[in-house]
Amino acid sequence: MKITEHIENANGKTLFSFELIPPLKGQSIQGIYNAIDPLMEFKPPFIDVTSLREDYIYKEHQNGLLEKLSYRKRPGTIAICAAIMNRYKVDTVPHLLCGGFTKGETENALIDLQFLGIENVLVLRGDARRGDATFIPTEGGHCYATELLQQVVNMNNGKYLHEDYEGIEKTNFCIGVAGYPEKHFEAPNLKADFKYLKQKVDMGANFIVTQMFFDNQKYFDFVNGCRANGINVPIIPGLKPITNSKQLSSLAKTFFIDMPEDLCDVINACKDEKAVREAGIEWMINQCKELIKFGVPVLHFYTMSNAGPTRKIAEAIF
Repeated sequence: MKITEHIENANGKTLFSFELIPPLKGQSIQGIYNAIDPLMEFKPPFIDVTSLREDYIYKEHQNGLLEKLSYRKRPGTIAICAAIMNRYKVDTVPHLLCGGFTKGETENALIDLQFLGIENVLVLRGDARRGDATFIPTEGGHCYATELLQQVVNMNNGKYLHEDYEGIEKTNFCIGVAGYPEKHFEAPNLKADFKYLKQKVDMGANFIVTQMFFDNQKYFDFVNGCRANGINVPIIPGLKPITNSKQLSSLAKTFFIDMPEDLCDVINACKDEKAVREAGIEWMINQCKELIKFGVPVLHFYTMSNAGPTRKIAEAIF
């Protein structure tokens, strides 16, 4: 079922969903199941699975020269989605990235997703590789999320890379894109950010999932700004509780977000990391209760494959 259908069928009730990171190469699927099992009692209608682009390692040869090698350190997102659907009978939302994939590889992935009955995708540009100052597109791949979005839309219309395949069933993906309540770090201002987001919706994006935030007013203002700019698709808030004191700075730096002064005061007043974790969970519980009153369609948690904090939050609000 499509994300938009899940939201419509909920009849105004706020749904619960979460996102997982593929395990490191060499680990088994059991780690994924361990991260999902504690959360299934809250009946998530869908589960997101992230995707990571390739990275580089340098191998030194006997002559002293270094060889730059591309590698992937995490298993494939599609296989994990298929395993989750088979075990839990819930929908999955694989993430599609520009970085690390050619247009041909993307088309093959979409064909596989359609074959497996996966109806939803989240389209993202993706981050720069570690060590790259800026995002560098893969040769033969897309430079921007709008280009990747257009490829998915084209396949929904029966148009493939090299020809229109008459007689072949069109894909029918429900397409999500990212939204940034505090502005994408590369956008010059919020007005420009709304312009680009509106372009994606006009192209065919069906729902938006936001970057994490810790001040609900940022989300409220973002939703109001979207509506004022003619963006009327569901806007799903992305959420993550603070679980250790270092995250006050690391999350702000990595995701280009502001930490509310009140939250910083609460965390800095904690005597130890256990107290920090409890304070972060309590802050998120209060955030979620306010978001539910606002009428958000889904509370979507970035679990980082650690179910514990999200479970405590879900127990308090669902």
